[in-house]
Amino acid sequence: MIYEQNAFLSGFIKDPELSYKIIDSLPFPINYRDSEGYYITCNKAFEKMLGVSREELIGKSYLESQPAEVDEMIELRDKELFESQTDIVYEHHFKSADGTNHEMIVYKSAIRGNDGKFEGILSSLYDVSDRRKAELRSEKAKEDSVIASAMLQKIRAGIVIVDHNLKVIDCNSTFASLMGEEAEELYEAIPGLQGADVKELVPEIVGKMFAGLLHTGEEMLERDLTHQNKLLHISIVTIFKNRVVGAIIRNLSSPKLVREEIISRAMKVTRQNIEMVQRVATLLAENAAQTEDMLNSIVAAYKYGEDRKDE
Repeated sequence: MIYEQNAFLSGFIKDPELSYKIIDSLPFPINYRDSEGYYITCNKAFEKMLGVSREELIGKSYLESQPAEVDEMIELRDKELFESQTDIVYEHHFKSADGTNHEMIVYKSAIRGNDGKFEGILSSLYDVSDRRKAELRSEKAKEDSVIASAMLQKIRAGIVIVDHNLKVIDCNSTFASLMGEEAEELYEAIPGLQGADVKELVPEIVGKMFAGLLHTGEEMLERDLTHQNKLLHISIVTIFKNRVVGAIIRNLSSPKLVREEIISRAMKVTRQNIEMVQRVATLLAENAAQTEDMLNSIVAAYKYGEDRKDE
C-alpha cells in the first residue's frame, strides 16, 4: 500500500500538465516561490491579476514583477513567515493589471522538506472587496437607521412607516401617544414599535386604510376621524408601491394646534418639516427614485391637509 501511494505521488510530480490543470481550476490566485524568492509556478488567476503569463513570470523574483510598495510588503511578510515557523494571514490592497483596486486576504505557507529545511513559499490570495463593500453598506444602513429614527422624533406630527405585512418598520413617539396608553407603554419597551402589527395599534378604519393602500398601490388616502376624544387627520401615502406605506397623523383638537394656529403657522411648519422628512426618507428608502416619490407624497399630503383647513 505504501509502495502504491509513493508510486502515485511520484507520477503526479512528474506530470506538470496535470499539476497546472489542477491549480488553474482554482478560482483564486496562487503562486509558489522558492527559498530565494523566485517564482516557480502560479495559476491562471494569478496571471490575470498581474497581467503577466506564467511563462514570463517563472524564474523571476518578486522584485521584478511587483511595484515597489508591494515589494516591501512581500519582503516584510516573507521574513515574518520565516521567523514565525507557522502560516501567516494578512490583508493587503492590490491593483490588478486592469487598474482596479482589490482588497485581498493573503495566506502564506512555508514549504519545508522532510529534513525541515525551508524550500519555498506558497501564497493564496482571496479577493474580499465585494464582501468589504457589503459590510460597509450594512454598517452605513445601520447608522442611517439610527439617524432616521432620531429624526422622526423631531417631527411634531405622528409618523409611522409600515411594510406589506402591516408590520411597523419605524415610528415616532408622537404616533404612540396619539394611539393611546397601551401603544405608549409598548413604545417604551420597543422604541419605534418595530415589528408590531399596526392593526393592533390603530383604529380599525385606519388599519383598513393601510391594507387598502398597500393593495391598490394608490398614492394617498386621507380622512379625519375621532379617536379617544381627539380629532385626528390621517394622511397615508405610498412609499414603495404595494410594499411600504407611511402615515402622517396630526391631532387637530390639541390646544397647541387650534385652528388659528394651524392657519397662521401652516406654511412655516411645513417648511420646517419638509427637509426633515426628506432626510428621513432618504435614509430609510431603498433607492433615490422611490425616495423622491415618497417625499413628494408626504409633502403633498401635508400641504393638502393644510389647504383643506383653509377651505
